[in-house]
Amino acid sequence: MKIQNGFTHLAKTAIADFKRNKVRTILTSLGIMIGVMSVVLLIALGLGLKNYIQEQFESLGANLVVIMPGSGFSGEGGGSFGPGFVGGIEFDEKDLRSLQGIAGVDYVVPLFFKTALIEAGSEKEGGYIEATNEEAFEVLNLELLEGEAFTKSDVARKAKVVVLGYVVAEKLFGDPADGVGRTVRVGNQRFKVIGVNKKKGDPEMDNSAIIPYKTSFGGLNPDKTFFTIYLGVALEEDIPFVKEKAKETLLKRYDETEFSVTEQAEILSTINQIFSIINSVLVAIGSISLIVGGIGIMNIMYASVTERTKEIGIRRAVGATEQDILNQFLTESVILSVFGGVAGLALASLIVLGIRVFFPASINLLSVVIALVISSAIGVFFGVFPAKRAAKLPPIEAIRYE
Repeated sequence: MKIQNGFTHLAKTAIADFKRNKVRTILTSLGIMIGVMSVVLLIALGLGLKNYIQEQFESLGANLVVIMPGSGFSGEGGGSFGPGFVGGIEFDEKDLRSLQGIAGVDYVVPLFFKTALIEAGSEKEGGYIEATNEEAFEVLNLELLEGEAFTKSDVARKAKVVVLGYVVAEKLFGDPADGVGRTVRVGNQRFKVIGVNKKKGDPEMDNSAIIPYKTSFGGLNPDKTFFTIYLGVALEEDIPFVKEKAKETLLKRYDETEFSVTEQAEILSTINQIFSIINSVLVAIGSISLIVGGIGIMNIMYASVTERTKEIGIRRAVGATEQDILNQFLTESVILSVFGGVAGLALASLIVLGIRVFFPASINLLSVVIALVISSAIGVFFGVFPAKRAAKLPPIEAIRYE
């Protein structure tokens, strides 16, 4: 009880001093507030990006095996970005036919992808061309807002038809649904819009023009190749078998280092590893602001010791010990830091709430703990030096100080 009363008295004394110097108090806490806000926001944005990418992969069809060029997400050591993550070979129709013969494979979906200018009358918008087959709509969980998707027959006869993403259709036609039945031009080719997808929230898919892959052969895809191939597996327990058979099939044409065969669980595991590292780097960057704020507190507390030299001398003269003076200044420093930390956490939370409307940023328990623990630790660390200086002042000289 005595300890509690002692701390309560120190806290009341510190708050009374802060009230007498409100501007100095606010400016001193501002550095910590900005530092804590930076750390919390960086972690929240990092988690948001991780959540966004996970949502995109989880939105793909179940029991999916992804074949990519280079090492992809299946590098050594459990899946990581390797030297060959980008690069390697490009797949073609011969690979599609070989993979379709694997037992347990429900469907094979190729994907050719490139940036493109999409035009409708006088309107022009930058977007993406995605050349694939009719099964891609199910694999990518695309729902139609208006019209229909192209069919297997459209792919076979190289039909000049296109399904537009919601955003690009909105930009070109105002009301996305009005795009159905209209004509758009991509490169030197004209396509009839037969469908418009519902808004997915993925900038690439929402700004894409999806066409039959055989239609792209020529001007848009002269090499007749694909960047990615998706394999849909009928039963989850067949995934290891399908992965192994897909590797055996592709090894007949390519070296092992030129492609990767990965399942969704491995991709998500790799994403988690990558973002753990990214979050650590972001916290380190944000902590620089905290250090600057801590130095600001130390400077202000040093100035406060000089201003209150006579007060310190009087307190020592009436019985205050060095420990009492040390505790007094240390308490003030910690309160300033915690106040700044809580203010920074509150401000960051408000900003994240605003961002969540557009982006899945989130504040987790780690952010809160870092904010409060680090701000308190900074108060102790940077408050020790000026507090010791105050405690060591000789009482007689302090009273005489002008």
